[in-house]
Amino acid sequence: MRIVNDFLHLVYPNQCLVCENELSFSENYTCTFCNENISPTNFHLYQEASSMDKLFWGRTEIEKTYAHFFFEKNKTSQNLLFSLKYKDNQQLGVHFGKEIGLNLVKIKALESVDVVFPVPLHQKKKFIRGYNQSDALAIGICETFERKLDLKTIVRTKHNETQTKKSRFQRWENVSEIFKIKNSLKNYKHAIIVDDVITTGSTIEAMINAIRKVHPEIMISVVTLAIAK
Repeated sequence: MRIVNDFLHLVYPNQCLVCENELSFSENYTCTFCNENISPTNFHLYQEASSMDKLFWGRTEIEKTYAHFFFEKNKTSQNLLFSLKYKDNQQLGVHFGKEIGLNLVKIKALESVDVVFPVPLHQKKKFIRGYNQSDALAIGICETFERKLDLKTIVRTKHNETQTKKSRFQRWENVSEIFKIKNSLKNYKHAIIVDDVITTGSTIEAMINAIRKVHPEIMISVVTLAIAK
């Protein structure tokens, strides 16, 4: 069996999903170099408020927040997010989603969660990109966190412009009133919203506001792969 595996590795070498360099036999999905250049938040170990909690203070009520690592320009985290979002790298999203789920299990405030909602893409953007990176993360999260994944209750109704170069106020204007929520939302008590990266939090805030118009009593937590420092 080892000979077969060696042959397959020679013909079809495994590549790091971030930098695309060849992986050794002891590495899975990402190489040791890329892993060592990612700055974890360790938010699941925090007893006090995190920077992500504080981002939403005075804006909207959230039960718990979690980000897996810090986004840093010109470092592995930027390459990872680019690969996840623009290189059709769903496998990368599922892989990190599983890692996130293993940490969510350790957070007492999330024990009551009964559903996971990835931030939806508009159908036009999803068609162009090929998939929704937040869906991939949520799929991985639900494998290890073992909660229901709901891809139908929340729909994005507007194909809004990219947020990349907008100010905080412009980001809020850009995402206002872009989500449609179905009445089936009322079946849930505590939801997690999953996104790939948070900068100003405008999209998440707009999604929470839309959810609470339909179901004011629902508890909401927010989970992302990365948060900007």
